[in-house]
Amino acid sequence: MRETRFINQMKEKWAEFEQILKSPSRAPDKLYDVFIHLMNDLSYARTFYANRSVRVYLNGLAQQIFVNIYKNRKSKRNKLLTFWTDDLPQLVFEAKRAFLIAFLVFLLSFLIGVLSSAMDTGFAEVILGEYYVEMTKENIASGDPMAVYKQKGEMGMSIGIAGNNLFVAFLTFVLGIFFTIGSLIILVSNGVMVGAFQYFFIERDLFWESFLTIWIHGTLEISAIIIAGAAGITMGKGLVFPGSFSRAKAFQKSARRGLKIMIGIVPIIILAAFFEGYLTRHTETPNLIRGLFIAVNLLFVLGYFVFYPRWKARKGFSASSNAYQLRADRKLNVQWLDVKNVAQMFGDTIVLCRKYFKTLLSASVFAALLYTGMAYFLSADFQSNFYFPQRLFGTIFSLSQFFTSEHWWMGLAFWLPLSLVVSLLYKRIFSKSSPQQQWMASFRLSFGLAIILICLSFFLLKAQLFWALFLLLPFLFLFVFTLYKEQGNLARQFQQSFSLMNKSYGKGIGLFFSISLIALLLFGALDTMIFSVFFELLAWIFPFEQAQLNLVSTLALTTITASILFFVFGMYFLAFAVFYHAAKEARDAVNLKTKIEQIGQAQRIRGMERE
Repeated sequence: MRETRFINQMKEKWAEFEQILKSPSRAPDKLYDVFIHLMNDLSYARTFYANRSVRVYLNGLAQQIFVNIYKNRKSKRNKLLTFWTDDLPQLVFEAKRAFLIAFLVFLLSFLIGVLSSAMDTGFAEVILGEYYVEMTKENIASGDPMAVYKQKGEMGMSIGIAGNNLFVAFLTFVLGIFFTIGSLIILVSNGVMVGAFQYFFIERDLFWESFLTIWIHGTLEISAIIIAGAAGITMGKGLVFPGSFSRAKAFQKSARRGLKIMIGIVPIIILAAFFEGYLTRHTETPNLIRGLFIAVNLLFVLGYFVFYPRWKARKGFSASSNAYQLRADRKLNVQWLDVKNVAQMFGDTIVLCRKYFKTLLSASVFAALLYTGMAYFLSADFQSNFYFPQRLFGTIFSLSQFFTSEHWWMGLAFWLPLSLVVSLLYKRIFSKSSPQQQWMASFRLSFGLAIILICLSFFLLKAQLFWALFLLLPFLFLFVFTLYKEQGNLARQFQQSFSLMNKSYGKGIGLFFSISLIALLLFGALDTMIFSVFFELLAWIFPFEQAQLNLVSTLALTTITASILFFVFGMYFLAFAVFYHAAKEARDAVNLKTKIEQIGQAQRIRGMERE
């Protein structure tokens, strides 16, 4: 075909493409379709009119469209705002049945707490604790029933309450993995407790005083617990009703939706803690003002989580929450050089864990056996070094015993096996370097892990700095991978880590807490009755003396706990390997520049040389 004929046939279509490109309301999907058609025309022009102006024109137009497509994908202007105005309300609307179930379960449990307290005067002591009940009675006798909210300073009280409430909310959510039953149990427990607590004051003719005080913060706090329960039910629904997906894929989808709902209530929980620390204590405030404040909080909860999602549903959501399509397992590959959000980095971490699961698991178990053996043979009294509380998530609060001890070798005993786990993982994934480079990378890795353990020991020994540890760990994990990956001196590698984290610190914190939820689940399973039943069965089968049984139990629990701990640390290091590449691409855009340079270039087309 002659060039003039080709141009005459296509010029109307190209003019339409230019109008679409100039339109302020152009949609990314429309641009993508235009780009596909234009690339076909460009390929034809490059084949038959390589040195003509039509090829230059099409090449330039394709570049403009490509840049606009990438810009729309990357920026998504006002993404944080649209999360609150569109994404979260849509998720709430689509999970309305879960919200209704969570509310009804809590309400029924609340009524059970009220009726049980009315029928049994000792019920409140059983639920609330004898110490709390006696203290409240003394406060009532002294003329200040709400004195419990005035015992601590505002800031310290707010921080402590926020931490506790965040833990309870995330516990309510995470336990939804047990086919939603775990979340329902937490809702029942909290509902009965609140009902018994409220009736305790009703019984003493203090309803209005307690209501106008407690619900200043309780309106948001209890609403957050109910919403966390709904998020847990949403997550567990994927396991109970997988639909056309496999249970693993259905759970992957439902867990992502539930996690987004949980992220949405974090500010509410923190705000409720602020109210409890700073406002609830002012019982001298006029009743009308306190009542109006409670009404405003209630209207906010109902407006944002009930009426606004319905209004948005009638108006139409801007995008579907099902936009992310699950792919077949065998096709899941990590695209290292892409800019990613927290959900994508978390998903890539799960993909890596599944791909290298045998390596991670076997290395974790071997490292745990090595650690337990060193702790047993180097310690004069092995059992005195380890304590495992018999309560839900008790193991989490005793993990410091694996890093810190009066014995100097405990840190070393953990550091060496951990170096082995991470070295094996990184070697499997990034094993393209020479043996000498691998040896140097392993040395730098060990050095970085030593720094992490020093920081862990410091913060865990200083209990008042414990929360600062969670702000520091994401940087430390990134620093270790930077030491492994980058060449140069220590100062340059530290500066590189700081630069990457500085640009994406929020993403690093989000990724860290996403992996921490998995850790919470794994250690929570460890604290269930499974191991108690196992050890009782072991004692029944083998004629152990009590001292021998205690030793076997400590050895087994130490090995199992250490295995989970090494496994979780492996997940953290995989996650921040993904984070490193995503943050580097976001900062340097090396992959983007390469793609732009390749626009209009192709290997031989019908015998024509590359341009």
